[in-house]
Parts: sequence; structure tokens; C-alpha cells
Amino acid sequence: MDLFKNFADIKAVQKLEQLARTPYNLAASTALSPERLAAYRVSSCGFDFLYGTQRVDAQVMQALQELADQARLVEQFKAMKSGAVMNRIIGYDSEERQVLHTACRDIFTDKPLSPEETAQAKEQLDRLKKFLADLDKGMICNTKGESFTTMVQVGIGGSDLGPRALYLALKRYCQPGRKACFIANVDPDDAAAVLAELDLSRTLINVVSKSGTTLETLTNEELVRSALTAAGLDPARHMIAVTGAGSPMDDPEKYLAAFHMYDYIGGRYSATSMVGGVTLAFALGYENFLELLRGANAADQTGEQDNITENLPLLMALLGIWNRNFLGHNTVAVLPYSQALLRFPAHLQQCDMESNGKQVSRFGESVQWKTGTIVWGEPGTNGQHAFYQLLHQGSEIVPAEFIGFRQSQYQEDITIKGTTSQQKLLANMLAQSLALALGRVHENPNKSFAGNRPSSLLIADRLTPYSMGALLALYENKIALQGFCWNINSFDQEGVQLGKVLANRILSELAEEKEGERLSPDAPELSLIKAAGLEKK
Repeated sequence: MDLFKNFADIKAVQKLEQLARTPYNLAASTALSPERLAAYRVSSCGFDFLYGTQRVDAQVMQALQELADQARLVEQFKAMKSGAVMNRIIGYDSEERQVLHTACRDIFTDKPLSPEETAQAKEQLDRLKKFLADLDKGMICNTKGESFTTMVQVGIGGSDLGPRALYLALKRYCQPGRKACFIANVDPDDAAAVLAELDLSRTLINVVSKSGTTLETLTNEELVRSALTAAGLDPARHMIAVTGAGSPMDDPEKYLAAFHMYDYIGGRYSATSMVGGVTLAFALGYENFLELLRGANAADQTGEQDNITENLPLLMALLGIWNRNFLGHNTVAVLPYSQALLRFPAHLQQCDMESNGKQVSRFGESVQWKTGTIVWGEPGTNGQHAFYQLLHQGSEIVPAEFIGFRQSQYQEDITIKGTTSQQKLLANMLAQSLALALGRVHENPNKSFAGNRPSSLLIADRLTPYSMGALLALYENKIALQGFCWNINSFDQEGVQLGKVLANRILSELAEEKEGERLSPDAPELSLIKAAGLEKK
């Protein structure tokens, strides 16, 4: 495809390599002037993005704009949204799919970029709206005529992390008498702990698997079916499915309802499809789910702007590339100063590392440049008392991405010594950003801080369905744009597939009745089974 270009062949890369030899000195006495902090600020989708504490100056920003233009990043983003086949490796066997998670939220215009796919999204939304209305009217209820109060989502990876993170972020908006729970790990203790806390007679089980064959999900589904049966309940009256049309799970005899997901939506990008929509709309209400989609759509629209200071996801992507490829930082900490975003870093970890943890270009060649970063993080201020020591004085520089909100969700606070808890939370966030940048000179070397540790800050008024949708899509689009720049396929996951193949080989040896070809006696799988003490006696 003409749009694809190797990172090392982009002219702006050489310019940025030169500029990286003398990056902006954040620790200088006048480095963080009022003028700089005001100038290095972008507003979009209800968020203000402050990046004056990144090691960039006007020259670097100009070179990053040139990088975006020469790599045709916005053109690639528009092509993705319009249905071009972006999930591919040219000349080799690959998935050869469109990448259209954005179509799920392009529902607020009469002229969507991918009309057919957006029409499918609207159809599923209409079906979901009717299903929820039938629940509210009591047309769908348990055998006693009681309403369902809980939905348990059974899925793993993209069928769990995104929906779970969004639900936890927005629990404040739960409808009266409604809640959601999640079962993901094939560890039976995970399911047992969740089910033990529930009234199964008033619980719906939402099983999510695109293929309908995901090992962990099907195992947990059978465990849940057994629990329902043991409680004297008919699983078919309690279970719904989100799956691909025609999959083994698309079966009206086994499920109360089935909603569809499509091949053009990857698991880690699926939270705004029915994968997240069914559970979120049940718990939060249909209108709140639409608001989440509206926020995500706003971030998608922003991603089409050519100027990097008007395109927030592109700016975030380029600053990440500056830190990764030119300043040599191989990790990033996502630090939300909001307890509600407890699981958001874990979702971003999957979305980013599964997307951009690649060593082969879209031309099928080994890359000669660094690609995806290691993503991790926890909410502040808790993290300050756990791992921030390394951020400030560790031998490895870890760029930080702070996320905060001016107001609390619940609006329940207390003033102590003149400030509220929310003000204390935000003061800590701002202080950490400044401390990382400025450092401190001290006669005692153990109390000295070198500074020059880059960070950025995303801040909005309040965590709402709209702002959560925007935040999610800003990061999704950032990740995709970085993949385009590195010329890698951000939409497959061959490393995950390999693990599944090897796990199935080991399972075949552990099974009570072995089927198929046996492993050779010196196979590493057998040797590891023995070393782990798992061989059958």
C-alpha cells in the first residue's frame, strides 16, 4: 500500500535524531515559565492536555509535525476509518481485515465514513435497546417474575479488560438496583468468588467470545452453567451471548439473546461495540452508554486534523515516539488520579502492548527501530507510596502520563485545613509532574533529584460517560497512530495465538483421555510438565 513507509526511511527521523542530542532542559531555572506552560497546552474533547513538562521545544515540535506529514499518519487514520484493509502484512499470510471499531461510534451523523458497518452497529444498538426495554417492562424476568439485578460478563482479554475498566470508571452512574460483575481468569477460584456473592436467580450471564471457541471463556461458561443448574435454574433463561454471527454461541436454544460482533473489530478495540455495550448499557443505562459513544466519536473526529496541536491523539502519539525512539525510554507509566480509573491502565496495557509489541513491519521485514513501549500504572495518590521512588530517582527514566479531573464524581467531599480532598488529590498530581521535571539540587547526594523526567497531564472537569468515552478513544487512536508511524500491524496478535497452540498441546497430555498425535518423549512440553510436578501418577 502506498501509504505504508518504513520508519527509518522518513526524512524527519534524521532531523529528530539530531535534536535528541540536546533535548529541552526541564531542570533549568526558567524552563517551566508561565509562557511555556500556557503555550504547550491543547484542548480537545473536554480535556486539556498539558505537555510543557515534556522535553520538547519549538524545533522538536516542528520536526514531529514533519514526521506526521511525511509518514502520512492522518491519511492512514482516515483510511482506517473509511474501511481500508489495515490489518495486514503485505506479501504474507495475514488476517487481511478492515479495522473499524470507530464505526461503532460514528452513529451521530447522516454521513458515516463506513456506512455499512455503522448501519450494523446501529442495528445491534436497536436490538440492545429493545432487550433492555423488555427487561424494564418485566417481559424478560426470572421464573418468579422478578427482575434481573446483576449481569456477569464472562470473557477474557478484550472481552473483559475494556468493559471492566469502563464499568468501574462509571459505577457512579449505575441504574438503581443494577450492577455488573466480571469473570475472566480460567482459574476456577475467580468464578467461584464472583458467583458466591450473587443471587443467581436474579442474575444474567453475558458470555462474550467472537469465535465462540475461546478456551478460557467456554470453560468458565460451563462452570457457570453448572452453578445455575445446581441452583435449580434453567441456564437458557439466564444466559445471553455476544459473538460472531453463525458462531457456535449464536444459538437461540442455549441463550436468551445473542448480540453480534464483527471481524473488523479487534478484541482490544471492542469496548464500544456490543462487547462492552451489553453489560454497560444494562448497568449504566442505554443513554449513558450512548454518551460514552458520543465522547469516543469526538476523539475520533479530532484524529482527522492535520495540525498536531489540533489533533490530540496524534500529539500524544508523537510525544510517545519522541520519548521511545529518540530519547530512548522504553516504558511509560499511566497514572490516573482517580480511583475510578483503577483498571484503566490495565486495559491500556493490553491495547498498547498487544497492538504495538511487534518486530515485523507491514512489509514482512524485521524492523530496525524500536516499537511498542511497556505500559503500566496505578491510581494516585496510592502509587506515590508504592513505586514513585523509582520514577524520581531510579536509574531508568520512566515518562509519566497523568490523568485527572477537577471535580469528584460523587460530589461528596470534606474541607480540612482549608482544602478539600479533591484539591489535595490534584495538588499531589501537579506536584509530581513538577518534581519529575525540575528535580532538586541538594548537598546530600541521596536527597538530590536529577529532574528532566518527562510527563504530560490530561485533565477534564469530571469523569462522566462522555469524558470516559473520549479518554478511551484518545488512547485507542494514539496507539493506532504510533503503529502507523512504526509501519507495523497494530491489529493482530500472533504472540497470543502461539501461546494458545502450546497450551493446547500441554492440555492434550493432561487430559484423562488423550486424543490425537502424542508428543515425543523428549518434547519440551512433557519435560516442563514433569518439572512442574503435573504429570499423572
